[in-house]
Amino acid sequence: MFYVSAVPYLKGEVLTRHDLTFRAITDADHPFLKQVYASTREEELAIVSWSEEQKQAFLEFQFHAQHTFYQNQFGDAAFWVIEQTSLAIGRLYLDRRASEICIIDIALLPAYRNRGIGTALLDAVLAEGQAKNQPVAIH
Repeated sequence: MFYVSAVPYLKGEVLTRHDLTFRAITDADHPFLKQVYASTREEELAIVSWSEEQKQAFLEFQFHAQHTFYQNQFGDAAFWVIEQTSLAIGRLYLDRRASEICIIDIALLPAYRNRGIGTALLDAVLAEGQAKNQPVAIH
């Protein structure tokens, strides 16, 4: 497990205040990562007239496509599960390139949104970019 202070540049009082830690994703995290992905699609799926089975099949297909693309396209990136007090709450994928820091993906479960956590994460990434004199981009 990576604690805030052990992750290069991704640290700060705000992250510490939120008790955030990071760990590399593993295959065992796929159910959780699917849950995070599905939570980002809830609003748009709420308005379609598909059955729950159709929605689940769509989410499964889309998650797999996205996950495979990210893994293949960004082989050197950091793929982290975000934890708060040892509970998985989201994902943060960063590609630290020579020319820039690219946020591939950042997502939190709904219960952890609007609490300042996402802002703290973005501020930490932006601070890293500033410290390295690199722009921060988002995929």
